Amino acid sequence: MTQLAAGAFAADPTAVAVQNRMRAVNPRANPLAELPDVHPARIPRHIAIIMDGNGRWAQERGFPRIFGHRNGAKAVRTVVEAAGRLGVEVLTLYSFSLENWKRPDDEVAALMDLCIAYCEGERESLVEHGIRFRVIGRRQGLPDNVRAALESVESATACVQGPTLCIALNYGSRAEITDAVREIACKVAKGELDPGTIDEHTVAAHLYTVGLPDPDLLIRTAGEMRVSNYLLWQISYAELHVTPTFWPDFGVEDLHAAIRDYASRARRFGGLDTPAVTG
Repeated sequence: MTQLAAGAFAADPTAVAVQNRMRAVNPRANPLAELPDVHPARIPRHIAIIMDGNGRWAQERGFPRIFGHRNGAKAVRTVVEAAGRLGVEVLTLYSFSLENWKRPDDEVAALMDLCIAYCEGERESLVEHGIRFRVIGRRQGLPDNVRAALESVESATACVQGPTLCIALNYGSRAEITDAVREIACKVAKGELDPGTIDEHTVAAHLYTVGLPDPDLLIRTAGEMRVSNYLLWQISYAELHVTPTFWPDFGVEDLHAAIRDYASRARRFGGLDTPAVTG
């Protein structure tokens, strides 16, 4: 067995078993070394992040908004790598919403160019680190070169066996649910689906996120207290963590703080408290 870091849970057989399970997905996972004060069973499987504050970060420094978006892209790599070391299985990032098309044309164009540059610059690294890349959102309406760049990375990482980086692009949760309802209605009309059998699992199976676990933790940067039409179905029981930190400044310690906050809470799912995991 790999030598574990000293810490509150390093000698706990349950903690070791959870870490070993994480390493079956991602051999680089080492939560007992990264966060020795948090039991690995308290590490969220799926973290969703609303990456907010890029423009304000730039404007406070006297730069155009796109400068903030470029620095925000650097923060993505930092957080993806840190989440992998913690054993997080899925990281979903809100990159561009359906509403973001209302922004100035030059900013939208720069964001699309930044998306292409990210795909081209990170494709080999994602393959090397065994990270599967997935995109959720409406692809129709995206520029052809953006779609091609996204699909190139999806294809390159399709067969890797590791954690998932999910990018929500041209995404809106109400649109996602609408698309799911439309698809279900089409199946009913064709006689492929009995309306009497439709339940929550049916709806979930027609969402963009099919096959992914629901987020355990939703992080929003830049201090805004709203969920902005993001994964409304999927975050029904997610824990929320809001930080005043702008996304370009969000780093490893901020991620660790969010997970410590998450780990300190009792998740009831409508029931009674469950006992905390202790060493």
